[in-house]
Amino acid sequence: MTQPNPLLAETSLPAFDAIRAEHIAPAIDQLIHDYEQCVADLVANPQARDFARLMAPMERVQTRLNRAWAPVGHLHGTMDSPALREAYSTAEEKLTEFYTALGQNRDLYEAVLAVSQSPDFASLSRAERTLVEDSLRGFRLSGVALQEPERSRFAAIQTELSKLSTAFSEAVLDSTDAWSYSMSETELAGLPASALPMFQQYAKEHGQEGWLATLKAPSVQAIMSFADNRPLRETVYTAYHTRASDQGPHDPKHDNASRIEQIMALRHESANLLNFASAAHESLDGKMAATPERVLDFLHDLAAKARPVAVKELAELGEFARTTLGIDALMPWDVNYAAEKLREHRFDFSEEDLKPYFPVEQVMSGLFALVGRLFGVQFVARSDVALWHPDARFYDVVDADGRVRAGVYLDLYARTGKRGGAWMDVCRARADDPAIAQKPVAFLVCNFPPPTPDLPALLTHDDVITLLHECGHGLHHMLTEIGWPSVGGISGVEWDAVELPSQFMENYAWCREGLDLLARHYQTGEPLPQDLFDKMLAARHFHAGLFLVRQLEFALFDFRLHLD
Repeated sequence: MTQPNPLLAETSLPAFDAIRAEHIAPAIDQLIHDYEQCVADLVANPQARDFARLMAPMERVQTRLNRAWAPVGHLHGTMDSPALREAYSTAEEKLTEFYTALGQNRDLYEAVLAVSQSPDFASLSRAERTLVEDSLRGFRLSGVALQEPERSRFAAIQTELSKLSTAFSEAVLDSTDAWSYSMSETELAGLPASALPMFQQYAKEHGQEGWLATLKAPSVQAIMSFADNRPLRETVYTAYHTRASDQGPHDPKHDNASRIEQIMALRHESANLLNFASAAHESLDGKMAATPERVLDFLHDLAAKARPVAVKELAELGEFARTTLGIDALMPWDVNYAAEKLREHRFDFSEEDLKPYFPVEQVMSGLFALVGRLFGVQFVARSDVALWHPDARFYDVVDADGRVRAGVYLDLYARTGKRGGAWMDVCRARADDPAIAQKPVAFLVCNFPPPTPDLPALLTHDDVITLLHECGHGLHHMLTEIGWPSVGGISGVEWDAVELPSQFMENYAWCREGLDLLARHYQTGEPLPQDLFDKMLAARHFHAGLFLVRQLEFALFDFRLHLD
């Protein structure tokens, strides 16, 4: 007897213990077919020209597709394997082709347009009106007005961009996971005692003895900030910053240079087909900063204020490196190391001083207590939920009346086969429509150093800030009051406003009340001492100019690349 496909199950949570790569293609094929049939029926029905009879059925069929695709995308980012990668890429190509065709469906566009022009449109809720307006913009940005051959060319570009973007990310992951460096005992000088078990664990995972450096974030951060051995810092810096390129020590098969050139050319061609002057102009459609001029004015204004401060900070750092550290010419692999030494010298404070106070279990307990105070919800651990990895956890989010409002998965530790960085993603979006009713569920993913046999997972203060940041995104998603998935939570705001809740939450890593919840020494249980808190606060804006200029460089480079 054929087992049911877990990706097609109408369940509140994905069956991660049952999902296999071979389930992806048949599930996506079935859901695309159902979606196409739904659209055909709606277009053929002249009565389906109001919200209840057109937009609501579209939300239902879209939600069913999202239910299947969200766990697939999540597994692709956290549990990479050849079989999953192949199945994901094939399905993503099909979905891109389907969504482009959907966005170019003129009959469906005319039906949605009729909803926006009906006498009843003004009486719809704000969320419902936004859903209609966003749908119309989606049609426009999918090339619904294009004629042949431009129409087919636009569709082909979207498919190729999807394939290139996925290949780009996979090349970065492969390049990251392929590199390692066995460190001698003398090369460990300066590295914190708390980091050594991590390097031993990496060696053990690779079937080696001793200490192994990798390009996972915790390894790179520790070496760049604390390793006294300058050639080691240069080796790791070069390997990390040349991943998936034709530079450095990497396999040329991972080189992304050609993909970048193709992606940029296709983005510009796609924008031009839609009568945008550039890919940057297209990107701003639907954002708060409506024109490139506003973006550049904002960035240049910040740069004018930050650059003089950064220049002064860099000069001071160079002088300190020369006179105190014996580094005559400051190189990129020296900057973090020298900055950490200067901070210790100036404030009698190191990031490493804080780590014993941030064991993961305490930070999570404090975070849940903090969110409870702010929003009146509790996080209740569940042991009966299927997970994709032993490190993962699931929690119900319960309100003061005992009602489950939402859920969240946590996957906090770095490992091979997991994409770098930290992110929040949607597992389930809130839906109040009885036909698709579901609670919002979030994925919260980080790449913190895992626990070792001798030490619990200890976070840096920056790690705590990252966790609070992603929690802010998660709360934005989980506590939404909007019951239409396409415009609820993070989907309901302009993309250049979406960072507000996340950056708001970061502030609690800097206030005494927040840290009293988040910080306890992993051995003694003592709270963060006041003198250490005062030093941390005094050093809060250390090298703020250099940090801001670096962020502005990323922003300006990316924006000009897509504008010019």
